[in-house]
Amino acid sequence: MHVPDGIINAPVSVAAGVVAVAAVGVSLRGARRELADERAAPLAGLVAAFVFAVQMLNFPVAAGTSGHLLGGALAAILVGPYTGVLCISVVLLMQGILFADGGLTALGVNITVMGVVTVLVSYGIFRGLLKVLPRGRRRSVTVSAFVAALVSVPAAAAFFTLIYAIGGTTDVPVGKVLTAMVGVHVLIGIGEAAITALTVSSVLAVRPDLVHGARGLAAPLKLRVGGELVDAAAPSSPSSPSSPSSLSSPSSKDTAAVPVAARSSRKFWVVGLLTALVLAGVVSFYASASPDGLEKVAADQGIDKNVREHAAADSPLADYGVKDVGNARLSGGLAGVIGVGVTVAVGSGVFWAVRRRRTDAGAPDSSAASDRTSV
Repeated sequence: MHVPDGIINAPVSVAAGVVAVAAVGVSLRGARRELADERAAPLAGLVAAFVFAVQMLNFPVAAGTSGHLLGGALAAILVGPYTGVLCISVVLLMQGILFADGGLTALGVNITVMGVVTVLVSYGIFRGLLKVLPRGRRRSVTVSAFVAALVSVPAAAAFFTLIYAIGGTTDVPVGKVLTAMVGVHVLIGIGEAAITALTVSSVLAVRPDLVHGARGLAAPLKLRVGGELVDAAAPSSPSSPSSPSSLSSPSSKDTAAVPVAARSSRKFWVVGLLTALVLAGVVSFYASASPDGLEKVAADQGIDKNVREHAAADSPLADYGVKDVGNARLSGGLAGVIGVGVTVAVGSGVFWAVRRRRTDAGAPDSSAASDRTSV
């Protein structure tokens, strides 16, 4: 759903840019709390890189149309809503500057639609569902993630239509645009939901303590003593690396109590980064070549008549290929690997800076502080 230059007029693009800057500013302040745990900053950089990688994997959704992950729901659930907005903003900035994907004058529109709207809608739904679904079960978190991601995509499509209604540069009936955008993005939302639920479920299975949206949901760890289940001694910090963590009762078929004391966050980060590199460097070659939802709707409805060439069209990495590398597979793979590397480096740098600013301001540097203030 990357909006190119020329679809939205200059005044509305500027207004969207102001909204995006304000949202990023608020997120920078809110992310200080979410990044209080020393493990959170590198994890957030990894999430940004993973979103970048998966966005390269367009999947077919209808005849001649493809879709890709937006990532707002996934980022918000894994690292928190404020940090989630920053993750998507970093991804969109890297895509626009390096890969000519998403217009530079439309960067504010893209951050607002793909970052702010998806995060607000998905995280609100996610938290709401967790209040009504059985507490302390991984299945509840996974189902909530699926529904939240599913709804966030057509919601973003509807919000784009609103922006087009205010500042579109072509005279196309808004009703037709809305119907087409929401219709195709409901289908894309199913793919988004599946990817989000699968990723969240996978992280929960190995490191539930690293899932921001699951904090505070852990059932007390039980020990069998003399044939009876009793509560284990409560740790001093619920989400500290030495704390046991469980997202279901001992009798649940979903899971059992999972101690995380001996598990290495560094190992998790390395495995996650390698996964992102493989997805972007290898699997992306098999992605659908069909236009994505917005491109297809824009072409079919004629709202792309005034689209301008991207300012970074001559970039060495434009269109996710390395200039002067003749082999398409190698060119795309190298571009994907470079993109993941740059995104994780820039993202991690931003998040470490945010966390350092919190530490320098004298805020407590503990996982417990993060848990108490999580949204």
